Amino acid sequence: MKELLAYLASLPHPIDPRCEEGHYYLLNNYNPGYFGNGQNAYTNHNPANTPFTIPPSSTPSIGDLMNAHQISWKYYGDQWNNYVPDPYQENYGTPGPTADEYCSICNPFQYDTSIMSNPTQIAQHIQDTVNLYDDIASGSLPAVSIVKPSGYTDGHPASSKLQLFEGFVQKIVEQVQASPYKDDTAIFITFDEGGGFYDSGYVQPVDFFGDGTRIPLIVVSPFTRPGHISHEYGDHVSIIKFIERNWRLGTITNRSRDNFPNPVVSHYNPYVPLNSPALGDLFDLFDFPWNGQ
Repeated sequence: MKELLAYLASLPHPIDPRCEEGHYYLLNNYNPGYFGNGQNAYTNHNPANTPFTIPPSSTPSIGDLMNAHQISWKYYGDQWNNYVPDPYQENYGTPGPTADEYCSICNPFQYDTSIMSNPTQIAQHIQDTVNLYDDIASGSLPAVSIVKPSGYTDGHPASSKLQLFEGFVQKIVEQVQASPYKDDTAIFITFDEGGGFYDSGYVQPVDFFGDGTRIPLIVVSPFTRPGHISHEYGDHVSIIKFIERNWRLGTITNRSRDNFPNPVVSHYNPYVPLNSPALGDLFDLFDFPWNGQ
């Protein structure tokens, strides 16, 4: 702990570790603070409740920011409809319709008090991928759609295969491209982790927790630059920054990673931001007619 703090302070541009005294920071997967029906999973005594469940969170999320600016959005969690009928997951991990298909720990909004304590918010914003397919077909997609495959199709080697993830993505891309949405949609395709493989690339120490190994990001859109490979440093927060900039939302809070500036790099080394810590907003991937202004 002390050694890491000393290292961050010794850098040419010292980095704020963003660790508050008396606070605890989660380093592993924990169950969200709410069941799918909106009941508190932290205090509810239920077979599915374990010590690995965190309290409900009042920290603002990108969902709260979009709500405040009346930007329509949905989180489409594959197999949500199989999870909701048994939100306590009493059959958790066993075969059947409530098996571990829907990923509760993957849904960031299931930790969020402002969303999960309001049945209207749950109904409006958290749905199954069957709703995604219907919304594309009916022309009723929200401005921002976040899609998460089930544990069986997400490409994780413990429960899935990469070909299944590719098939899941292909279905969505082809459906969008066969719809009127093809003319004004950007689809971001990425993973949640590097899988533990060694990575010789530059990893930026953005705070106490730093960043991890590089992961794929593919963008499908009529506005992207064909064959363009971005050298701008980014991480998952870059997708949040893209949403914020595209809809002029500002940042979620002044202490979150989305308030980092965009990277400024040297011509001789485009991978390492000179103004570290800095995270891109992915706008360099696009040629928008309005120049993103």
